Amino acid sequence: MKIDFFKYEGTGNDFVIIDNRGLTFQKKDKTLIQNICDRKKGVGSDGLILLENHDKLDFSMIYFNADGSESGFCGNGSRCITHLANNLNIINDNAKFNAIDGIHESKIANGRISVKMNDVLKSEIFKYNDKYNTTFIDTGSPHLIRIYENIDSIDIVKEARELKLKYSEYTDGLNINFCEISDSKIKLRTYERGVEDETLSCGTGAVASTIFLKDSGLVRHGKLEILMKGGLLCVELNNEKNLFSDIWLSGEVNMVFKGGYNKLKS
Repeated sequence: MKIDFFKYEGTGNDFVIIDNRGLTFQKKDKTLIQNICDRKKGVGSDGLILLENHDKLDFSMIYFNADGSESGFCGNGSRCITHLANNLNIINDNAKFNAIDGIHESKIANGRISVKMNDVLKSEIFKYNDKYNTTFIDTGSPHLIRIYENIDSIDIVKEARELKLKYSEYTDGLNINFCEISDSKIKLRTYERGVEDETLSCGTGAVASTIFLKDSGLVRHGKLEILMKGGLLCVELNNEKNLFSDIWLSGEVNMVFKGGYNKLKS
């Protein structure tokens, strides 16, 4: 059995996206998802996304981690699926779609794709008040953010796995973000749950880190550029009294290739 797919990347965060409007993909088959995402024997990706029909919206987005588990919202993945929906003539330059955390909007302009994130209540931001300013913020996926110096020198896989044990109260998993502010530039590295490794970019992590920096008073700009290993992400938001609202994540997206995955017979 051959499964047609599209391979996408958004600032280095890569995905296999499948047009599942015919509901033929076996989404409960975790082993199949793992095999497709495998970088040695499969297509290779940080996650797998299904594009499906929706009764009232332009489409539905279903996201799976590379380990086969259905995940929270994926910012970069949502930007990639918007690009595919445009290529498939499902949408023009704007979309409204459903994801695991609710309804989102996205738009295409000047070669960049932006997605609107859910509001974040300030009362739901949890600060540990340690020397790293460790803070927990859920931006559709759960993120722990910490401030470091010279993040390029850190073995973040080792460090993140130790932190996941330390903050074991987050039983649904945790993304760990290592943030650095130097020379007015913001750098970010993220260890993602489900991938259990560093990814070149993380959209929800960039949003969580922007909220963290603004909530902590470390930056004052309404629009921030976040430099990750895979490129630049831009986050714009409104800082209101009780919440962060009108949050937009934007950046570049590329369709790398399309092909067919030959599912092995069991």
